[in-house]
Amino acid sequence: MSLRDFLRQMEKEKEVLHVKDALSTSFEIPFVMKKFDKEGPVLLFEKVKGYDTKAIANVCGTRRRICAGLGIGQEGLYQTLTEAWGSPKKPKTVGDGPVKEVVERADLSRFPFLTHFEKDAAPYITSAVVYAKSVDGKVENVSVHRLEVLDKNHLAIRLVPRHLFKLWQMAKEAGKDLDVSMSIGVHPAVLLAASSPVPFGVCEFDVANALIGNGLRVVECEHVNACAPAEAELVLEGRISASKEVVEGPFVDITGTYDVQRRQPVVDVVGVMRRRDFVYEGLLPSGAEHRLLMGLPHEVLIWESVSKVVPKVCAVNLSVGGSGWLHAVISVEKQVDGDGKNVLLAAFAAHPSLKHAVVVDSDIDVFDPCDVEWAIATRFQAGEDLVVVKNVRGSTLDSSADQETGLTTKMGVDATRPFTKPKEKFERAKIPAGRNVETAVRRLRGL
Repeated sequence: MSLRDFLRQMEKEKEVLHVKDALSTSFEIPFVMKKFDKEGPVLLFEKVKGYDTKAIANVCGTRRRICAGLGIGQEGLYQTLTEAWGSPKKPKTVGDGPVKEVVERADLSRFPFLTHFEKDAAPYITSAVVYAKSVDGKVENVSVHRLEVLDKNHLAIRLVPRHLFKLWQMAKEAGKDLDVSMSIGVHPAVLLAASSPVPFGVCEFDVANALIGNGLRVVECEHVNACAPAEAELVLEGRISASKEVVEGPFVDITGTYDVQRRQPVVDVVGVMRRRDFVYEGLLPSGAEHRLLMGLPHEVLIWESVSKVVPKVCAVNLSVGGSGWLHAVISVEKQVDGDGKNVLLAAFAAHPSLKHAVVVDSDIDVFDPCDVEWAIATRFQAGEDLVVVKNVRGSTLDSSADQETGLTTKMGVDATRPFTKPKEKFERAKIPAGRNVETAVRRLRGL
């Protein structure tokens, strides 16, 4: 399965907007990406100034598109992800694939890497799926990392202290650089799997393969000890240096603000594999794709955790206003008063970066901010239904939190209907209408 397979599917569904104006990689393409960010189409940039290749963006920009790529309805997304996490399937390793149509020496100046925001330190690669394995070959990891373009042969990679960081530390202790492949232009299932919080030792390529019904194939790289999707558009082969570091950033992270600068490892890029007519995939920092790919898997963790304290979890939304990371709205069916607060505590435990959470009843649409606000206005009393937890670990992505420790204050709002008061006081008024009226309304709206 490839990005091209997905693109053909989206063309049939009229989800692709072809941008025919010649646009620059510096700000112009990102400006268009930003303008079409909210529930916008896939963007295919036909002409990139200074380059002979096309660029694509907003591939995973909506929940519906992500689910379409997996061949499922939105109601089945969480279950599909949990099953793939629990039962990964190793993809077949093949000797050749479209990504090996061209194998060449590295020269990063030949690729249309984007400069997104005015204070960015440099062009950044934002959609790369990075593969590495441990020195002994027993542990494989695939994750998404931002890559700052330093020159023709070097990148700076942001390593958060998680799985790839651990593999790099293990290589350093062995006195070795860490071989990596950086794959750009892959099927949405690969991006979603690479963003998933699976345990150390589970290879996310195996998760992606499970998500698309054993449809992933990988190839061995030509210049480093790593593998990559056989149908990727472009693969950079490199080694994360055990000794070389540079100051990385500024760079805009998921909140739409600039992340702090840090010393980060340098990647020596030693080779390239690509399709002859490769399409470059960009991902807008703080855009819809960024929020969904980063947030969706953590919605699943919240859903699983909350499911242990109430009989039914109806929906979870790491909201747009909370940058897909810091704010959650959870709708449930509770059994007794007090369940709402247990839901809030379970959500904070499942997603430690979560800062504010609202729990609502099943009649509230968690994706409608007005609906959620209405629930707070009519079902919430601050003196009884507010949960505040001080001096707890949150996210360093929150500009108001301590940037070194991530310590923050968390707030939970129980906006569920209290059982101690008459149910009729909280019942939402309805207007009964038959099919004739609904048809008339659709006709008036031009549907």
